[in-house]
Amino acid sequence: MRLKTLALASAALFALNAGAHAQQAPVKLGILTTLSTPGGYIGEDVRDAILLAIEEEGGKLGGIPVQTLIEDDKLKPGDGKQIIEKWLETDKVKLFTGIIFSNVTIATVPTILESGGIFVSPNAGPSNFAGKACHKNYYVASWQNDNLHESAGALAKKLGYKKMVLLAPNYPAGKDALTGFKRMYGGEVVEEIFTGLDQSDFSAEMARIRAAKPDAVFQFHPGGQGIGFIKQWAQSGLKDQIGMVVAAPSMEQRIAAATGDAAIGIAATAHWNTDFKNPESQAFVKGFMAKYNRVPTVYASQGYDTAKLIGAALKATGGKLDEDAFRTAMLKADVKLTRGAFKFNNNQHPIQDWYEVKAVKGADGKVALETVGKVLENHKDAYAQDCKL
Repeated sequence: MRLKTLALASAALFALNAGAHAQQAPVKLGILTTLSTPGGYIGEDVRDAILLAIEEEGGKLGGIPVQTLIEDDKLKPGDGKQIIEKWLETDKVKLFTGIIFSNVTIATVPTILESGGIFVSPNAGPSNFAGKACHKNYYVASWQNDNLHESAGALAKKLGYKKMVLLAPNYPAGKDALTGFKRMYGGEVVEEIFTGLDQSDFSAEMARIRAAKPDAVFQFHPGGQGIGFIKQWAQSGLKDQIGMVVAAPSMEQRIAAATGDAAIGIAATAHWNTDFKNPESQAFVKGFMAKYNRVPTVYASQGYDTAKLIGAALKATGGKLDEDAFRTAMLKADVKLTRGAFKFNNNQHPIQDWYEVKAVKGADGKVALETVGKVLENHKDAYAQDCKL
């Protein structure tokens, strides 16, 4: 009788604990991203990929229930800061992701970190936070801004371009882009041109490039700006006279599709592409296309990988946002990502491979990106040596 009573008591306790676990309060995940402006599709892809990862786990990441809060920063740093402050004070959010543009990152992330919050970037990786100002609660799952453009510089050198004109928008990521490109290019920079972040007409820049007579140009214009620049490049006739080398933001899946034949011949670099053969990437592409009926961009892959990294950390901590435990779990990077090789450097930015990709026309007449070969292996950013974490 005593054994039966003990068995019943144990069963009741197990049921109580199981019920408590099942009713675990969800972790709030604040997704601040850019959903409007010509760069809005970048934020859409990041948001949709994160939501896909959560849906695939039945509303969870790493087995932990997740509640998402989603807002559009409209590419306005002030708006982004106000949203973050509300989430911190009113909604008691501690875990954040989603930011696309570096000017919004610089305006909002210090507020998150000063409050004891945790931020995992799916895109922006400004140099400001990669070196001396690195922080234990700040992670970048995508790239350090200079880093991806260093791969373009390495490719331009490999292709033998001796004289180049460089262009980028006049904001933090644009300045990082030119710095990164020059770091690994080594050739002559004939001219550096800064454009407006919301600029749509590049006729004056086309005239300056024509006059400079470079072997090739490097340009960084993400989202709708990149589409406009490449279309005007082809219309100006420069495409047939001068080469172009870019990094992933200026030649990704949406830009290639939107610019069509104008994209063919442009040399580009990326850390992920839709034709990657690893099972994680293939499953992601299939799932994203089935859910949203469109080809995922490199930004979508970053959003998905960010969600998977967060999930691995939440799983290890049981959903608790203890800063030290979360950090230990994050730095293990104990999850397979769409891009394959990946680990965090000491400054909590990626160490990863970079590839050459090119735009090709498929049998269906549509332009898509094809991976050519590796440009850089286990590549680190230049600021990690100054980070004392």
